[in-house]
Amino acid sequence: MDRIEQILCNDKYIECMKIIYMNEQSRKYCKHDIEHSLSVARIAYIISLERKFDLEKELIYASALLHDIGRSCEQKNHHIISSELSKKILYECDFQDNEIRIICDAIESHRNDISGETISALLYKADKLSRNCFWCDVCKECNWSDNKKNKKIII
Repeated sequence: MDRIEQILCNDKYIECMKIIYMNEQSRKYCKHDIEHSLSVARIAYIISLERKFDLEKELIYASALLHDIGRSCEQKNHHIISSELSKKILYECDFQDNEIRIICDAIESHRNDISGETISALLYKADKLSRNCFWCDVCKECNWSDNKKNKKIII
């Protein structure tokens, strides 16, 4: 997983994550920090293993680590911006064109409820499951609809 280490050490990735961290210091709802990204990666990989999907671990982790970096730019469509920012980072971290396309497609669609044995479907599901709404003090104030909130641990 050398390429995942390269992402974590990439200057642009670090810059984006620092901006997100600073912007969300006073945010009372779920944050989009490294903890969130790693939770999404781990959950997606566990689901992939349990369901015996034939997906590469590195592509799952890369998608999860990069899926919210567009939040470093103060614009609405963070999933589109995340994909655009990710392309340069992924090239710098030795990912191939076909891998970049898979990762960026997953990032762009991570807000869409899709099914299947794809990284896109896994990223959506893991992103929602990473949220501990069942334990959140501000769950009732959250803008998320009830069908998106993770109100129980799924095992």
